[in-house]
Amino acid sequence: MPKNSYSDRNPHPLSPLLRPRSIAVLGASERENTVGCEIMHNLRQGGYEGKLYPVNPGRETVFGLPCYARLSDLPETVDQVIFAIADTRVESALDETIAHGAKAATIFATLVLEDDTTPPLRERVREKVHQSGLLVCGANGMGIYNFQDGIWACGFDTRNNHQRGGNVTLISHSGSGMSGILDCEERIDFNLAVSTGQELGVTMDQYMDYAIECMNTKVIGLFMETARNPEGLRAVLAKAAERNVPVVAIKVGRTELAAELTVSHSGAMAGQDAAYQALFERYGVQRVEDMDELATALIMFAQPHQPAAGGLVSIHDSGGERQLIIDLADRVDVPLTVVSSGTSKKLENLLDPGLMPVNPLDAWSKGGPDYHKVMESCFAALMCDEQAALGAVVHDRAPLGEIYQAYIRYLRAGHGASGKPVFLVSNRQGTGSDPRVQSTTRDGFPVLDGLRSFLVGVKCLLNYRDFQQRLRAEPTEPSREVVAAEWAAVANPWRERLAQGQVLNEFESGRLLVDFSIPVNPSAPVDDVEAAVKAAQSFGYPVALKSAQPGLLHKTDQDGVKLSLHTEAELRAAYTEMTERLGPAVLVSPMVLRPGVEMILGVVRDEQFGPLVLVGFGGVYVEAFKDVVYALPPFGTATAKRLLEKLKLHHLLEGHRNFPAVDVEAFCLAAARFSVMAAALADSISEVDVNPILVLEDGCIALDALVAGHQVYKRMNTQRNSS
Repeated sequence: MPKNSYSDRNPHPLSPLLRPRSIAVLGASERENTVGCEIMHNLRQGGYEGKLYPVNPGRETVFGLPCYARLSDLPETVDQVIFAIADTRVESALDETIAHGAKAATIFATLVLEDDTTPPLRERVREKVHQSGLLVCGANGMGIYNFQDGIWACGFDTRNNHQRGGNVTLISHSGSGMSGILDCEERIDFNLAVSTGQELGVTMDQYMDYAIECMNTKVIGLFMETARNPEGLRAVLAKAAERNVPVVAIKVGRTELAAELTVSHSGAMAGQDAAYQALFERYGVQRVEDMDELATALIMFAQPHQPAAGGLVSIHDSGGERQLIIDLADRVDVPLTVVSSGTSKKLENLLDPGLMPVNPLDAWSKGGPDYHKVMESCFAALMCDEQAALGAVVHDRAPLGEIYQAYIRYLRAGHGASGKPVFLVSNRQGTGSDPRVQSTTRDGFPVLDGLRSFLVGVKCLLNYRDFQQRLRAEPTEPSREVVAAEWAAVANPWRERLAQGQVLNEFESGRLLVDFSIPVNPSAPVDDVEAAVKAAQSFGYPVALKSAQPGLLHKTDQDGVKLSLHTEAELRAAYTEMTERLGPAVLVSPMVLRPGVEMILGVVRDEQFGPLVLVGFGGVYVEAFKDVVYALPPFGTATAKRLLEKLKLHHLLEGHRNFPAVDVEAFCLAAARFSVMAAALADSISEVDVNPILVLEDGCIALDALVAGHQVYKRMNTQRNSS
């Protein structure tokens, strides 16, 4: 076991579940094709070294071991009980397990009864687990494989050549999401694999913590449906980032956002996956889309070499397949290294006439007896380029899906010359069962299949490299708790106000922003035309007139905004026309006539992770463009700048045609302060809309704002759920 803060004297809280010293199997059997038989077979095949007790009143022995009628007959209290029994027996067996004093249980049953009572079985089991503190894997899962310690606590078959001492952890809400990779991908050596099921007891984040603390874990793969313990997930992702343990995730399903209620533009735009987008961005989680990409990324992270600066270099024996990687790399957004003039000169001296000394490199021309040496030398030259982060030999498989020994020599030559990661990649599926493929991969030179999946893996490696560099280079961003404490004096009066469930009008919303040092265009609330004229005179013409009638959230939609009023006569006419339709309350503001780019800052509330900050292009076309990204608050200016760079239209901020570049630094500072506000008022706000916030050549200024209290969210969400 690796060095960590836990030991046999000070065990991890999950040790009774993941490293039990004794196990009882309820429903143990020798009858083939039963879960009870498969569990016993797996525990024996995995080499379980603890005490194993079959429990089944219908048998005297199981696989030569004494079989007991009930838990109370056992000679000792076991750490864990594995349930290989029908749903109808689970509740009574759970009572017996708790009375026995076991610390952990694994439950495979679905907990669905045909003629159930209220509350249903699942909820009754959940409550008993909660009250007892029993560590439970499941229900409705496929169990646990602790390959590091030889504990195969699973009721289904798997490949029999799992290695002890692997460095990859796989935790899946889906049973098939675990077994689909675990059972078939022989190039991955796992230390721990868990099918968590319904997580009635132990949640995904707790398994991750065990893998980080108690195992030699190089990378963690997740198949996620939801976050049943959001704060625990945030904490363990932060720990993984700190310990340099990359996390690769498939996220399926959706989480609902309270912001779907469309009180604000922010809410109307919020995608249902925004919270996970923000969560993964914050903690460097690499997101993939399917099982092939997940397996490939895990193989690539498990190899021992770290990518250097720069992008991908690759060598090919086909001009057409060289073009294919160029097209796919552009689509996947993987940078291809432009090699130096020195590298080009080396290649030119090695290649046949007519071949271009560039990356990606097609090094096949006439062939000949020395072509393997040419390939080796060319790949080594590519890998030694100072902007080569990692490299690939992209050659298709030999007949029957095998690989040529010469390809392995190319890999070793490239890595030997540079020390950088190298991969052998075929353009389509080969086989992971070939012994040479497995041994080469385990030697640190992964053999992979499928060019697109490989490129996704490259992007994951490079993104994680950059994430780790940012962690080392940038100041640590404060937690929500620290921000709440530091800004308590400013936030508390607003927190009390917002907790009453009010929607602040534009004037009050502007005051809130000013309290958090966010620049806001001044305004004056008035309710008669003479006061409006006086306010305009104090600001100076031209001015803007906006309806401030209570309950009117979207002024533009109701023609409640009049801009560029240059004279008192224009102001009086506009006031009369608007107030006859919408009511007497208005705001008067000075016009900002300088050119700039209209942006939006927003807050939406996720039911699991709390407030999310939205950053994007704003103005009247905000919902048409929907060019926005999300982040967990609080964050600093460096994060704000990276968010801007993710926007599709970010080049508009750099100037175009007759429009000058705008003050990105000022906007990033405002966004960072806005995120502090979101964190300080995390329990009190439902939605915030600052749209537009105009970014100028020097500075930025918020021109409109709307803030909705958290009780508004709760009330409207209740109405939606009951409708």
